Amino acid sequence: MSTVELPGAAGDDARPSGDVPGNVLDIGVSGMTCASCVGRVEKALGRVPGVSSVSVNLATERARVRFDGAPDPKAVAEAIEAAGFEPQTESFDLTVGGMTCASCVARVEKALGRVPGVSSAAVNLATERAHVVAYAGAVDAARLAEAVETAGFTAAPVPADRPKGAEGDEAAARGRRELRHVLIAAALSLPLVAGMAGDLLGLDWMLPGWLQLLLASPVQFWLGARFYRAGWKAVRAGAGNMDLLVALGTSAAWGLSLHMLLTAAHGHAPHLYFEASAVLITFVLFGKWLESRAKGQTAAAIRALMDLRPDTARLLRDGGETEVPVEQVRPGDRVVVRPGERIPVDGRVAEGSGSVDESMLTGESLPVEKAPGDRVTGGAINVDGRLVVETLAVGAETMLAQIVRMVEGAQASKAPIQRLVDRVSAVFVPVVLAIALATFAGWWIAGGDVERAIITAVSVLVIACPCALGLATPTAIMVGTGAAARHGILIKDAEALERAHAVTAVAFDKTGTLTEGKPRVTGLVPAAGSDEAALLRLAAGLQAGSEHPLAQAVRERAAAAGLAPLQTAEFRALAGRGVSGMVEGRRVLLGSGRLMAENGVADPALAGRAAALESSGHTVSWLAETAPAPRALGLVAFGDTVKESARVAVRSLKEQGVEPVMVTGDSRGAARAVAADLGIDRVFAEVLPGDKAAVVAALKAEGKTVAMVGDGINDAPALAAADVGIAMATGTDVAMHTAGVTLMRGDPLLVPGSLDVSRRTYAKIRQGLFWAFFYNVVGIPLAALGYLSPVLAGGAMALSSVSVVANALTLRGWAPPKRQGAPCR
Repeated sequence: MSTVELPGAAGDDARPSGDVPGNVLDIGVSGMTCASCVGRVEKALGRVPGVSSVSVNLATERARVRFDGAPDPKAVAEAIEAAGFEPQTESFDLTVGGMTCASCVARVEKALGRVPGVSSAAVNLATERAHVVAYAGAVDAARLAEAVETAGFTAAPVPADRPKGAEGDEAAARGRRELRHVLIAAALSLPLVAGMAGDLLGLDWMLPGWLQLLLASPVQFWLGARFYRAGWKAVRAGAGNMDLLVALGTSAAWGLSLHMLLTAAHGHAPHLYFEASAVLITFVLFGKWLESRAKGQTAAAIRALMDLRPDTARLLRDGGETEVPVEQVRPGDRVVVRPGERIPVDGRVAEGSGSVDESMLTGESLPVEKAPGDRVTGGAINVDGRLVVETLAVGAETMLAQIVRMVEGAQASKAPIQRLVDRVSAVFVPVVLAIALATFAGWWIAGGDVERAIITAVSVLVIACPCALGLATPTAIMVGTGAAARHGILIKDAEALERAHAVTAVAFDKTGTLTEGKPRVTGLVPAAGSDEAALLRLAAGLQAGSEHPLAQAVRERAAAAGLAPLQTAEFRALAGRGVSGMVEGRRVLLGSGRLMAENGVADPALAGRAAALESSGHTVSWLAETAPAPRALGLVAFGDTVKESARVAVRSLKEQGVEPVMVTGDSRGAARAVAADLGIDRVFAEVLPGDKAAVVAALKAEGKTVAMVGDGINDAPALAAADVGIAMATGTDVAMHTAGVTLMRGDPLLVPGSLDVSRRTYAKIRQGLFWAFFYNVVGIPLAALGYLSPVLAGGAMALSSVSVVANALTLRGWAPPKRQGAPCR
């Protein structure tokens, strides 16, 4: 570790011992490899205004920056990035209570964004969650919660391991409380409405004014107290929200009625508006209750996933079974799973066999046979047979927990289209207040009727609906990503979902994506003077050190034939081309025709056989020696079964107007044969692993929005280069982490399914935003012109939020295309 005291700063002897609280910033730095890197970081941080000293530790990858005054985390992070390194970040999730509309969301995000050290903050009205990314060590959850509370809301960190069903229980209790308030408000408002209805019918059902006051006041100040509290908090924070509009509008109607009642001449019954204030609050409470129920249904996918986790496990110890809480199980422990029970951990079958239902995790409806050595996933159901499972992962490390985190992350993220809503929400309430004031002034000046002017302004205040604006995007994303997750499609975030809806071309890696990825040796063609056994022994020896699927196929064929592989030395893997090694003093190559050409190996007779094999869909590897002289030794032909659903997937993509493309390292002949079988017209063959990203870039240069589908490490750069990366979960973690969409089973049909669900979700977002804007753009002018009474305006406002959420909920029935090619529902 080194420390730099900056020129002009007081030395340690002039400084009080220890750091002044709040003047020191600790931040993680990624990418440092040596003392030179440390020097670069220290130099960059030393240039930040206000910094008095810098201490950078290579071992811990942390920088300790001391300021003369208040720390500036953003400037520190920018300096680290300018030096060529990455400031480490950490994320926090908070539950936020008290939000009612898009304006509230903007206030919370603004409050969190002001906290020193926060990089970004995204708040979701539908989930009532805030996701905050901050520079590591710069802030804690308590400080973030304090910022939210200062803005007028409640906040608490989300526990890392929440009790199962806790949130559902809280939501149910809140729903019962809200329904109780709705029923009480309705009971108090009904006599007021009955009197108004009787008046319209010419019947004298109107209640005495003092009785109307007695009925309306509890609704206004008891059941409606929530609007006053939230509205006052907004005013104190220098902002506005839906609660403020409701509080102002209903207070104006109630206050006008009270004034008219108190000042009415003796024996004269004035027209009062107590029913307007009471019914308005009842409508809003009813709308909020319906909205809460609908929002609860949008989170059903998360709750269903969390409910898959068993509470207990049957631990196998000393030959006996002990039932323990699943939290007590550790990696290496063996657990017993009886037929019909859920598997409590991720693990490997140690004893027994049976069928396992993984449908809730992968969307695969048919049970999967499991035998000793096979992997099983926690949350799946053991259909039949007793299994003893050796634990590999528990708790937060299980696949189920990762899926829950991924779905929660997607639902908490903010789509780019939401930026428009954020801009509108920032000015929505002030603009509505201005329109209401202008309406009041206009009617008063034009007609001199203060009563009419107030009631018309009240209509303007209560019809304005920032709630619908705030709910349109997050509810559609929640329902869409939840429906996708039920069918084995995990969407990383809202940005990936928004990009996927515009995809016009899908590039498939062939092996393991369109084919089973389990090649087998289908033919051996020895050169003159050799035989199949010698060819196979040599190939098996050369492939002994390789993990490639073709190498595995060669070794399996040799083992089945009872042939011992020849010993190989100096083994080398040649990326995208093959392998080389020394066998019995000879330099031997096994790989593609390109590798042979690079090493001067040519054999016209074998070339003709290779072309014939490739044209029939086989992958062909050449075996040759380069010393003492270049000479072909023979051919090894491989076959790989095309996945059953691949043809339907390609056809479904074409029906969606998406061009399917194949990108593979195979020879042109083999690639074209498979492509023709599947109906793919465009093929990029003999592509080296590092060049797949270049193919994606070329497709993008044609103006296409490209999705790349792959499953291996060598696909990761192409997945990152694509507009949307789609990874098969049967592949590597690297591919999954790079991709925006992860398919939980290796079914090509999920590819058109993922595009379809993104398009339908995006359509729901646009529909929701259209209706949200429509309600306001049409409703506010109608109210200002006097065409809507306060009661009708309040009903329209409540309906707007409910209809937007209800429209998003229609996505719950979505399903991917079927194997017979049925369209998506």
